[in-house]
Formats: sequence, C-alpha cells, structure tokens
Amino acid sequence: MITILNRTKQFMRDNDLMYKREYIRPMMTPQHVYVFRFGKHRLNNRVIIRYSHTWTGRLKINEIDVRLHHQHHPRIFLTESDLIDYLKRHMEKEKKKRASGDDE
Repeated sequence: MITILNRTKQFMRDNDLMYKREYIRPMMTPQHVYVFRFGKHRLNNRVIIRYSHTWTGRLKINEIDVRLHHQHHPRIFLTESDLIDYLKRHMEKEKKKRASGDDE
C-alpha cells in the first residue's frame, strides 16, 4: 500500500467526502498512476497522481492533476499542500454560493 496523499485522505474524512482509490500500473512508461475519485454524493471528481521511484526507492510525485465536476482542463499541482489549499478554497466558494442561493 502506498502512503501518498495521507493528508488529502484526512481532509476528505474531515469534510465528510466519500472517496475511492485505484492504482493503475502502465505497461510502457516508468511512471505509476494512482487515481483518487471523490465527492459528496457521487464520485464525480478525480485526482490523478503520476509518480515514480527514485534510485533509493523513495516515491517521487511528478504531477498531481485535479478535475472537479467534469472540468475539461485539469488543475496541475506539484505538491500535496498546493492540492489541499486549492480544495479548501474551492469548498469555501461552494459554501458561499449555496448560502447566497438559500437567501434568495
């Protein structure tokens, strides 16, 4: 079991989001792919992590792609901290949007 995205998984649990993780091992490239599907009611958001191993055996995250609600262009991050900051900002915007919609 790979231990990447531990902070992201904890963030999902804290915000009552469901998630499912999948591991894809590509045949022709040295990069490995880890797909993390999540959502409040449906699993319609994706985080795709492309990672490889260093010569010492440690995991090296090359790229983190995030697609929220079927976005056409993914948001690309280099670190898990940037990903969590983006998700926090996005959730705050959604809460504000719902709150303003309830007042009308």
